[in-house]
Amino acid sequence: MPAGFWIIWTTVALDLVGFGIVVPILGRYAERFGASGLQVGLMFATFSVAQMVFAPILGRVSDRIGRKPIIVFSLVGTAIGSVVTGAAGALWVLFLGRAIDGASGASVAVAQGAIADIAPPEQRARLIGLLGAAFGVGFVVGPALGGLAALGGPHVPFYVAGAIAGINAVAALFRLPETKPEVIHSPTPRRQRGALSPSLQRFALVGFLSMLGFAGFESTFSLWGQNKFGFTEGSASLVFVFVGVTLVAVQGTLIGPMTQRLGSRTLLRVGLSLVAVGLLLLSFTSSWALLFVALFLLSLGQGLSGPSGGALVAELAPVERRGEAIGYQQSTAAFGRVAGPVIAGALFDHIGVSAPFFVSGVLIVVAIGAVWSITRSTSAATN
Repeated sequence: MPAGFWIIWTTVALDLVGFGIVVPILGRYAERFGASGLQVGLMFATFSVAQMVFAPILGRVSDRIGRKPIIVFSLVGTAIGSVVTGAAGALWVLFLGRAIDGASGASVAVAQGAIADIAPPEQRARLIGLLGAAFGVGFVVGPALGGLAALGGPHVPFYVAGAIAGINAVAALFRLPETKPEVIHSPTPRRQRGALSPSLQRFALVGFLSMLGFAGFESTFSLWGQNKFGFTEGSASLVFVFVGVTLVAVQGTLIGPMTQRLGSRTLLRVGLSLVAVGLLLLSFTSSWALLFVALFLLSLGQGLSGPSGGALVAELAPVERRGEAIGYQQSTAAFGRVAGPVIAGALFDHIGVSAPFFVSGVLIVVAIGAVWSITRSTSAATN
């Protein structure tokens, strides 16, 4: 492993433990303040609007001053946003907490840039996959911890998430290495490649379409589970534990050998296909067995497509503007997170409780069609 990899990985994993605490219960928590399905979707979208605006800015700043200061800043913002959410006495305060968290939510994207800085090109997909396994750890430990914390009251999980982020920020300040390449210090000529080449622009479009569908699933799953299976905050969190275990297994063990055998381009297409099948199957499920089959396919596909897409973006981005390019990709995905929850919330309220999953699956199918031609063209261009 490159020097510093495991410190970066641990920092991201702890950050995502806090994320895993919040996401499964946020919809139910907002209902205590009288939020409708549409309002829950808008609350998730608030996080993403702030992230969409600030991700390219923070990525550009990380290219200039380094990855470490931005990651520490992001962790502090997460801590503040979580505490504000936990202390909320009205629905608008929940929106404020999500906006603060979203504006500072660049730690994962900047960490991906840090991994790309230190990873040899032939190891990049494997190491980004291992970083992606931190998502699985977050969804294993986070929901379980959140379910236990919820026993102490509905506000407690958010305070726990804030405490984890704050402690992580202090630890990162002292332990996290700086990875920014020295080449970034040199002046950038106007003729130098931009942060978004035509290929990266097309990948950003695919990222938007895929995230539009996945965010619709994510934001309405706890409400759907309550309607179809009688989920509580605790049981919804346990379902996300299953998702996390699958992600850890895929990104921690499978992504490396599968990338060597098939390549990142093929894995991206396969992963998106599995996500689409999982979402479409979920929209028709009415039994626990079928529920876990659908979630397994969805998790497997997400585990394959996430690091594969990240490796391709890191490969195509210019070294001296890598943070900015990854920030743009995150911004585009955040735009999908803005529209996805809003559309899914409206579909949940006015069409049917399973409609968000069906529409999300269709959107992923559209993304598959787009990514097929993109990955073929970029492959031909690099051969």
